[in-house]
Amino acid sequence: MSQLRTGESSDPIFEQDPGLPPVALSDDERAEDAGRHRGLKIAIWIAVGILGAVGWTMLALARGETVNAIWFVFAGVCTYLIGYRFYSKFIEWKIARPDDRRATPAEYRANGSDYVVTDRRVLYGHHFAAIAGAGPLVGPILAAQWGFLPGTIWIVVGVIVAGAVQDYLVLYFSMRRGGRSLGQMARDQLGRIGGTAAILATLVIMVIIVAILALVVVNALAESPWGVFSVGLTIPIALFMGVYLRYLRPGRITEVSIIGFVLLMAAIISGGWVAETEWGAALFTLDKTTLAWCIIIYGFIAAVLPVWLLLAPRDYLSTFMKIGVILLLAAAVILVMPNVEAPALSQFAFTDTAPVVTGSIFPFLFVTIACGALSGFHALIASGTTPKLVQKERQTRVIGYGGMLMESFVALMALVAAVTLDQGIYYAMNGSAAATGGTVQGAVDFVMGLGLAGVDVSAQQLTDMAAAVGEESIVSRTGGAPTLALGLANIMKDLIGGTSMMGFWYHFAIMFEALFILTAVDAGTRVARFMLQDSIGNVAPKFGDNSWRPGVWITTAIMVAAWGSILIMGVTDPLGGINTLFPLFGIANQLLAAIALAVVMAIVAAQKNFKYLWVVVVPLALTAVVTITASAFKIFSPNPAIGYWANHVAFREALAAGETSHGTAEGVEAMSAVVRNTAIQATLSILFVTLAIIVIIAAVLAVLRSHRSPEAVDTSDPPVASRTYAPAGILATPNERRLERRWADDQPHAARARGH
Repeated sequence: MSQLRTGESSDPIFEQDPGLPPVALSDDERAEDAGRHRGLKIAIWIAVGILGAVGWTMLALARGETVNAIWFVFAGVCTYLIGYRFYSKFIEWKIARPDDRRATPAEYRANGSDYVVTDRRVLYGHHFAAIAGAGPLVGPILAAQWGFLPGTIWIVVGVIVAGAVQDYLVLYFSMRRGGRSLGQMARDQLGRIGGTAAILATLVIMVIIVAILALVVVNALAESPWGVFSVGLTIPIALFMGVYLRYLRPGRITEVSIIGFVLLMAAIISGGWVAETEWGAALFTLDKTTLAWCIIIYGFIAAVLPVWLLLAPRDYLSTFMKIGVILLLAAAVILVMPNVEAPALSQFAFTDTAPVVTGSIFPFLFVTIACGALSGFHALIASGTTPKLVQKERQTRVIGYGGMLMESFVALMALVAAVTLDQGIYYAMNGSAAATGGTVQGAVDFVMGLGLAGVDVSAQQLTDMAAAVGEESIVSRTGGAPTLALGLANIMKDLIGGTSMMGFWYHFAIMFEALFILTAVDAGTRVARFMLQDSIGNVAPKFGDNSWRPGVWITTAIMVAAWGSILIMGVTDPLGGINTLFPLFGIANQLLAAIALAVVMAIVAAQKNFKYLWVVVVPLALTAVVTITASAFKIFSPNPAIGYWANHVAFREALAAGETSHGTAEGVEAMSAVVRNTAIQATLSILFVTLAIIVIIAAVLAVLRSHRSPEAVDTSDPPVASRTYAPAGILATPNERRLERRWADDQPHAARARGH
């Protein structure tokens, strides 16, 4: 019987099954691994710190001179490495305190469907693919209007102290509680009022988020046979990978990774060939409504199938493309060394006249760049599918904290793609159709009228760029995705293929973005089902059983119908649904993050860990101030370009006056849609911020009760002794490899443990 190790949980000491190899490294073995090559490690970390400091110096102090984009990569990567190595380890020691002798829900609740022990590398891929949706691609592109420095600081520093902290701790605490959803954890921790507010907020916000993600996919894939074919082909590839790992070659991660990568590349390349054929163009060119129904049907199927069959392998598969493309872009930045065209701080930073996202840098930068720095949606994934798949407790750090760092790097590279573009082209692409008239000359007049220092654009320049990427026009291609695609193509052409390859890189990036976002839709639907099951389970306990198939089908159908109806409304909206729904995304997402951090704060306080409560309080306070302020602007601002009600009143009065067009709306039908949509936006904004404030107050009261209480309260599931082993990180240490070999050599006992 081993002794309780320093820094681990205070759970009862578990008896080691004498018929099995050890299920965890000892404290001495981990210390031995950490102490290897100590001098070399110190030298490496000093070098990383110096390189990161130089990168930040070049970005922060550059005024008037040209800045090379290579410094974004160095500053970001070095900061991520330091944050993961030191800050996440500090959180693991002082707050989480994992114990690998304790079984995870995937082990003690294994049901072959939702609770499945999953290899940490596959699970990292699934988790990253699920959390990395539209936000890290779109938000930084839009925020580039305020200059490159504010967005860079928020993306890199924000993720270290806020986003990754939330993801890691929500994942860890949910895993300790049997994989409970965020709303259910809030109910357990905050009481009836705070818990009910949290459950209602998470359910409604989740519906909005999944609908927006699905709408972005529809907009990206509509009328694109290449994208539809390639993205669609990833579904049978994922099914094959799931069967391969489950039955054909269990545990052969390297094999299935190579096979999956080859098949994915074949899907991408063949998509271009198929799109050029007459039959391919006819079969795979889908309008928005048809595509929306396809995504709705897919969302239902993905949410009810066993997680090992489609969801986990598909997300793991898409991770190849996601991480691969971003690393390729980072390598291209290092080799090509493009110059940054945007200023460090633009003239729009402190005004309400910004042409892309209306509003000043505070608070709107922080809600425009949501995913990539801090995202409440991640808390739903971290308390949804992922905690039900974790094999060992120590793996939560690399999956939760490490997965969020990778998403932040995606956001940073998206920002680089935007700020290295010619700024005249950037504003021509991101100016609204109302501002540019949708014409090349209108875009030129719009950009030149902004009064940007050193920015010049011509009609010929815009026409030539559109021809280079195989598009009829790049004017007013708003939403961020086309700008990222053009920025990526602009950098990649200097590395591979020259100008003749810009069309390929542009459409490759568009397809990459669609695949990127769709993986968040299927995971989000499954998580929404978990949340609804937990909620109904409070009054009808049978629904709380994830293995009860009727409950699974009923709750999935309800949630898919909810976000699907909003999606259909969006694709048939005369003004374009993204204009209706996307402004809600950033604020709702960050309010959800505040709710998640409030729940985590209450859990840490209940464990009497007040000394380190600041780790959660700091990001919670920042998020609460930013999102509540942003909500107040959107609700109460008299400026129709900012305030929902102000815009609502303006269009309503225009209709009452008999006008047939107003602002961007042409026709009475479009004007009526704006009146309806702004009322929906404003009402939901009031609901979201009210529920978030209730949860935060309930969490503060819970902290005060815990401070007065003489005893710690732990709502974790009762501990169960583990009967399996796996390394903590993506790469195993020497002692972890040694123990892995012992388990591999002891096949009869290992098989008995798996079948336990």
